[in-house]
Amino acid sequence: MTFFDSLLLFAAGFLASAVNAIAGGGTFLTFGAMTLVGLPPIVANATSSVTQFPGYVTSALAYRQEIRNDLREALTIGGLSLVGGLGGALILLSLSNPTFRQIVPWLLLGATVLFAAGPWLKPKHLGPDHRMGPAGLAAQFATSVYGGFFGAGMGIMMLAVLGLSKGGDYHRLNAIKNFVAVLIAAMAILVFSGGGVVAWLPAAIMIPAGALGGYAGVWMAKRVPQSVVRMAVIAVGLLLSWYYFAK
Repeated sequence: MTFFDSLLLFAAGFLASAVNAIAGGGTFLTFGAMTLVGLPPIVANATSSVTQFPGYVTSALAYRQEIRNDLREALTIGGLSLVGGLGGALILLSLSNPTFRQIVPWLLLGATVLFAAGPWLKPKHLGPDHRMGPAGLAAQFATSVYGGFFGAGMGIMMLAVLGLSKGGDYHRLNAIKNFVAVLIAAMAILVFSGGGVVAWLPAAIMIPAGALGGYAGVWMAKRVPQSVVRMAVIAVGLLLSWYYFAK
């Protein structure tokens, strides 16, 4: 790995956590940077899960009181999502790099469209809080399978599912989303580590960069309009999609 590669990975880790703190979408940056330095798509995807994990944990800790208030339902949703995340990660490991490479541009394009539609997928006026029914749990299970398999746009999908099937205060839903994201990512990391598809050197470079970026992102969030960051992330997603379609 060259010095330029290390610098690119560090910058991607830093910026990914920063944009996650502001608007989300950091997976596009980590996955893109790792593929640009030559990592196979499956390894880049798996390693991206590792580099994003600390941010999920700190976000969940910030919502620890809200999670305690809804602990029973959070554990129910989390247990279901663990199974879904395991399934998604195992599906990824069952694919070869050439096969996964063929679907990557479609995944990136779909995640970009989902990210762009995020403001419209988050219900503006949430109804009363109630427990999720079978349809909501099934939708959450499907979301967790996707999260274990690829992950980009997972948070937006979960907020949409929780808002439409459960309702209630936005921060309570976001707390459950962050808690479940930790579980899905942890399961994916265990599977990917056992499958030998994590590139630990790039991860070691990006994780501390992500810690710095998350801190800086809070500072940036107060000064940079979210619309500007969202447009930049969408542009990255479209460029990556075009790159993989054309490659």
